[in-house]
Amino acid sequence: MSVSHLLRRATVAAALLAGLLLAFSACNSTGSNVQPQIPLAAVNELLVLTDQQNANLRFDNGAVYHKGGVRGLIVVRQNASTYLAFERNCPYQPQDTCARIFINPFVQLYDPCCQSQFSFTGQPQGGPASLPLRRYNTALSGNNLTITN
Repeated sequence: MSVSHLLRRATVAAALLAGLLLAFSACNSTGSNVQPQIPLAAVNELLVLTDQQNANLRFDNGAVYHKGGVRGLIVVRQNASTYLAFERNCPYQPQDTCARIFINPFVQLYDPCCQSQFSFTGQPQGGPASLPLRRYNTALSGNNLTITN
């Protein structure tokens, strides 16, 4: 092999190594761009859809608050057979004491603390939040909705 060929191979190898080191250091970064995570909480809740406090779940895009999770749950009806359940802890700066999601009926979900807005599917629509709401599993059996993680 020629010297120039060996130098090209060494240059390519050095560039790959530098890229790997940069990627590794970014994964372990503690810089200001890294968002803290919402703590984990065991969720195993039963919601009875026929209870009066769940009357908003009789309509598509209706939503109610429910106990559970880190800061409570929000349950949204997509249609008569599909319900979504979300953590009320906002994913943007979740350790802030005011980082809690609220329902703007039939319009959106929002956090008045950071001004983030979310669709009824949990996707960010405005404000500083770039991550979706934490979603929990739902299972419908008759008029009972089980929410788990």
